[in-house]
Amino acid sequence: MEKLRHPEKVNKEFNPIKKKPAWIRVKINNSSIFAETKKIIKDKGLVTVCEEANCPNISECWSKKHATFMILGDTCTRACAFCNVKTGIPSNIDLAEPEKIANSVYELKLSHVVITSVDRDDLDDGGAQHFANVVTSIKSKNPNTTVEILTPDFLRKKDSYKIVVNSNPDVFNHNLETVPSLYLRVRPGSRYFQSLNLLANVKIHNPNIFTKSGLMVGLGENKDELCQVMDDLRCANVDFLTIGQYLQPTPKHYPVKNFITPEDFEMYKDIAYSKGFLMVASSPLTRSSYHAGEDFAILKSKRKAGLDSCQ
Repeated sequence: MEKLRHPEKVNKEFNPIKKKPAWIRVKINNSSIFAETKKIIKDKGLVTVCEEANCPNISECWSKKHATFMILGDTCTRACAFCNVKTGIPSNIDLAEPEKIANSVYELKLSHVVITSVDRDDLDDGGAQHFANVVTSIKSKNPNTTVEILTPDFLRKKDSYKIVVNSNPDVFNHNLETVPSLYLRVRPGSRYFQSLNLLANVKIHNPNIFTKSGLMVGLGENKDELCQVMDDLRCANVDFLTIGQYLQPTPKHYPVKNFITPEDFEMYKDIAYSKGFLMVASSPLTRSSYHAGEDFAILKSKRKAGLDSCQ
């Protein structure tokens, strides 16, 4: 009797990974601070998106004691074609996680922290209350730390996003990831207008909160499509946009269609600023949480100067 093959090998197309161009080079930094950051995270039994998503900036960020914590487990209920986080049936929520993260933020002496999560479509609120508990715990133990959250879309979870907003994070981030025409292939479990409406509704619920979204490029989108997404985000009063090159994690993931040049990233940055974004980060290695603390400081100074993008 023939043995069954592994389902991933049956269902996923093999896409050879393209050689990266000269402008995408990541420096390895195995400093003592990197090791210290890794030890704190490991000792607390925490999950970071830095590791789970194979982020190219992990060496730089951890050497500065910057880390993006991933809550609600390490298993996602969706299977986006670009993402390296594993898909399956998630484990139970760790109720001690908020306190563990708050303690880690304290030990790392973080002035700004980013919290993200897997999609948890199995939960009635999509994990909203757990997000809120994490934000509250961090702020209670670290009153001078600003908190940025990168949330799922809370698809079919009604107004559960309000639970998260009411915990008063300093930045509410939700990534559109790509242009609408690619959603069925790249982000099949998500809906473009659900993501867009989430960002718009967060701003309506709390006009003072900074909202943020991110796009990957190199997936096969074109300039006109990207400009339209920028317009859609501005209509939702989103303050901050990040644009980065998509890098294929494995041959079983969606292929890189093209590598965007540094010059084109600068062009997209100029276009985004012309449309009224308060802050834009655009480069090959830009990721949602890359330099998030520094960028948030700039955001605050611009708002203080009366340059709020929502005016």
